[in-house]
Amino acid sequence: MKEFTEQKATTLPTAFWRSLRRILPADGLLTKPTQVAVYECDGLPVYRARPLAVALPRTRAQVGLVLALCSRYGVPVVARGAGTGLSGGALPHAHGIVLSLARLNRIVAIDPHNRTARLEPGVRNIAVSEAAAPYGLFYAPDPSSQIACTIGGNVAENAGGVHCLKYGLTTHNVLAVQFFTADGVLHEVGGVTGEGPLDLLALLVGSEGLLGVVVEVMVRLTPKPPATVALLAAFRSLGEAAASVSAVIGEGIIPAGLELMDALALSAAQDYIGIPYPPDSQAVVLAEVDGDLATIELDVAHVRRLLLGHGAFAIEEARSEEDRRRLWLGRKSAFPAVGRLAPDYYCMDGTIPRSALVSVLAEIGERSRHYGLPVANVFHAGDGNLHPLILYDAKIPGELERVEELGAEILRLCLAYGGTISGEHGVGVEKLDGMCAQFTAAELATFHALKSAFDPHHLLNPGKAVPTPARCVEPGGMHVHGGRLPFSSLERF
Repeated sequence: MKEFTEQKATTLPTAFWRSLRRILPADGLLTKPTQVAVYECDGLPVYRARPLAVALPRTRAQVGLVLALCSRYGVPVVARGAGTGLSGGALPHAHGIVLSLARLNRIVAIDPHNRTARLEPGVRNIAVSEAAAPYGLFYAPDPSSQIACTIGGNVAENAGGVHCLKYGLTTHNVLAVQFFTADGVLHEVGGVTGEGPLDLLALLVGSEGLLGVVVEVMVRLTPKPPATVALLAAFRSLGEAAASVSAVIGEGIIPAGLELMDALALSAAQDYIGIPYPPDSQAVVLAEVDGDLATIELDVAHVRRLLLGHGAFAIEEARSEEDRRRLWLGRKSAFPAVGRLAPDYYCMDGTIPRSALVSVLAEIGERSRHYGLPVANVFHAGDGNLHPLILYDAKIPGELERVEELGAEILRLCLAYGGTISGEHGVGVEKLDGMCAQFTAAELATFHALKSAFDPHHLLNPGKAVPTPARCVEPGGMHVHGGRLPFSSLERF
């Protein structure tokens, strides 16, 4: 764990704090060290920093007023949802405030005729599908943290989930967004009928809180398929399992979900949930096929033949909702399950072409042995989104640094095979150096220009997602965390 305990600014005038208290409800401002400590990190606890205060507005009007006030006084603002992010995107700024949107949690409206829902940013992901279920609809993006993560955070990180292969990421399921820019001015982009050639909606989704603060989202709801069948196929080698994934997609079949878990992840999940996997399994592939009754049987039979043809020695089929949930329980519980294997683990996030799965997984295994650090693989195999979980003990001197080195090698490996440094977790502070490796100076300059167009004074989530040009020419190569916080020396994006 790396603590960042910069000397906090003490020059903010009393008038700022007085105005902030007037804007917020009586219980809407946290300033005591014991209160703000709860917000000192997100789901990447390697880095921690404490903000000057945490603002907890209840209305969008209060959000706009807080932003306008901070803009007037030049105070950095880090917007925060449920704090489930895994890249340090919600890490506080030690000279700024955290703007928590957790209390803006209303489902404004469900429109079953147009298959849309209007949501405040604090609505939990799973609550959308629960509210839409009586109309035979659901919200497709389903991150593993869906019982806790919020729609606002999903928009910020362009979250995915096990069903993103067929139904798309957040960006494919968001129709409109209302957001405040840093000056407290409300804007809206998108709509049911779409917009013109300048697609600002796609720009905002995945912008990690750097361009604006979302206060309402219109999402697309999807009809529940008439039939769904889940298959769990066991393999005696990780390579065979990975090859089967490419074979399924290569045959033109797009399952709703296509996931892979290796032996270490399987062992952890089995001990955690108490549901046995076939003996001798070195990997399993979970494939879920859905659609109309006329074609689903053909697809299920086709997928089964492909899995068997690539070495599956056992296949379990689940058709009822209860049985499907049981098959998916191990996958959905994999992260906490692996967390029981070591004092700490670090979850990587990179994306590669599906055709490279066999080679990349083999190379990750070689690097795991070289560094003496166990790696559990559980990931969205269908779209090549890897989530290697590196197990370690942060109390052992030098072990975190070795984890960072291994993580950096995995990201470089993804790039070498034509992939990217992130699939759905975002860049945050975690992958700033990886951005230097993936993008050219001209491309990074374009990112900076976009930031300045929305946030001229660089007050929204500064130091995240896009590195400065100076950072990219520093010696030492690419590191996952980069060895320092970008704003520990008040570097501004």
